[in-house]
Amino acid sequence: MVEIERKFLVKSKFFKEESYQNNRIKQGFLNTNPQRTVRIRIKDETAFLTVKGKNNEAGLSRFEWEKEIDKMEAEALLNLCEPGMIDKTRFLVKSGSHIFEVDEFYGENEGLIVAEVELETEDEVFEKPDWLGQEVTGDPKYYNSQLSKNPYKSW
Repeated sequence: MVEIERKFLVKSKFFKEESYQNNRIKQGFLNTNPQRTVRIRIKDETAFLTVKGKNNEAGLSRFEWEKEIDKMEAEALLNLCEPGMIDKTRFLVKSGSHIFEVDEFYGENEGLIVAEVELETEDEVFEKPDWLGQEVTGDPKYYNSQLSKNPYKSW
């Protein structure tokens, strides 16, 4: 239940050519307190309730709990969320033995593309694709919960 991930900006759209799957995601936050965020996510026809804890000092790992919920219930819960919905397409890209989740944002976050890779340990080595840009791991402004309140277009 501990998530370890690193996050990067994406410097080109070449990842789309390497993607083997993509899903449209809509999500909102019931709570964006950095100590614990509570998210409602609808990914195509599947929905989830997710609770995430505070990041560790390095910004690499944190507690995460997720449960699949009924899509109609998720749509109702989205109406209770704090202002600022996240709308994005997530592309899955295999690189070496890892899978990168690349999020292309729309709406108020249009123009932002971020890639994340989940790791088994904080010091795990992984292959970096050519389209991977600057690392932003641990930078709160790139958290979806913060993008919902302070979108990319307002930076």
